[in-house]
Amino acid sequence: MINKFSKILLTLLCIALVNISYAQEGNDIFAADDDDLNVGGDIFTDFNEDTDNAKVVEDERFYRFGRFFSFNASIGLTTFDGTRGIAYENFPPSYGISFTFFKDFQTALNLGLSFSKHAFFLAGPTVAFPYDAPGPGTVESSLLRVHLGYRYYVDTSDLGTAITYANPYFVGQVEYWYQTLYVVDQSQEPKRTGGGLGMGVGFGLEFPIEIKESYWGLEFLFHSVNFPDKNVNWYQANPDGGPGYDDMAGNAYTTMVSYIFNW
Repeated sequence: MINKFSKILLTLLCIALVNISYAQEGNDIFAADDDDLNVGGDIFTDFNEDTDNAKVVEDERFYRFGRFFSFNASIGLTTFDGTRGIAYENFPPSYGISFTFFKDFQTALNLGLSFSKHAFFLAGPTVAFPYDAPGPGTVESSLLRVHLGYRYYVDTSDLGTAITYANPYFVGQVEYWYQTLYVVDQSQEPKRTGGGLGMGVGFGLEFPIEIKESYWGLEFLFHSVNFPDKNVNWYQANPDGGPGYDDMAGNAYTTMVSYIFNW
């Protein structure tokens, strides 16, 4: 009787131990889920750690191998199309200076100043210059412009050595062109001044002379500018006759070669 009772008691004890063990295991599973769903938990912890580490490595690489600031001294040519291109005689070279601030390996901001000089000839009286024959004569046009630009340097890590060596970039910039007109043969005529907003887009190359220290730069830009004399009739022939220009429509193009040094 005692042996039979002992067997029953032992059987019940084993069943109880199994149930307790299973319950604890189930609680552990739900506890793990709860940890992930807690406000303080983050199921993307591993991913964030990888992203942060990659950012740190990239920053360290930029501080070690990148350029921070550069000064650019430029010389080149400014030309035009349209009516302005027909009328203008260009007096090269154009001059420019600018500063570049690098945000990282691929993006930079550029602030600069440029100057070019041109002239056109009015053989007879016009609306704005109603002089008697032989007319106003030569009119000089001096163009001073400032710009703020954004550069994007192409990632050349997967490209050929020659392209990598050239450091190609694309550029877009906002510009202000300040124009001064001076009638050379009419000394009593005051200078006429005015300005207009414009934009420039294009691309450039930078060839290292000494890595991270000095470069030769080559930049090509297209400019659309709202010149103060662009859409007016200043240069149309007045009723007394004489050749002139209906307007001074036209876009500008610049090609500049630069010496660049960095720090």
